[in-house]
Amino acid sequence: MDLRKLKTLIDLVAESDIEELEVTEGESKVRIVKSSATAQNQVVMMQPQAAYAQHLQAGAAPLAPAAAAAPVAPAAPEGHIVKSPMVGTFYRSSAPGAPAFVEVGKEVKEGETICIIEAMKLLNEIDADKAGVIKQILVENGQPVEFGQPLFVIG
Repeated sequence: MDLRKLKTLIDLVAESDIEELEVTEGESKVRIVKSSATAQNQVVMMQPQAAYAQHLQAGAAPLAPAAAAAPVAPAAPEGHIVKSPMVGTFYRSSAPGAPAFVEVGKEVKEGETICIIEAMKLLNEIDADKAGVIKQILVENGQPVEFGQPLFVIG
């Protein structure tokens, strides 16, 4: 979206009684929220999914705030990595107080449930996509997870 259009939209929201404005132009989306009479307007621009996927396929690092320091990447664990198929909350057991589906050192079969990811109030069972022994559990119980985030290492 053109910066002049964006500036015009911000000015329109600032001068009106509108609290929030969302505009979609092509694959770009802009959301302007007026937080209070004394505070500045908040602008959130989202990159189209297709452009983001091309950005990642090109080998570039994901977009990050400029102020954030780049963490040092730990050594990649050896073995098969089971990744999260969705965004949600990671749970090691079927209910609070219930035993965990798997522990480090446990042998799993392909298709065996190894965790649950809650997304939008739905509990999704995540199965092992390879048989082997659980070498590492990379996520803490109750922690939010992202799409493609490593969850387990199977050796």
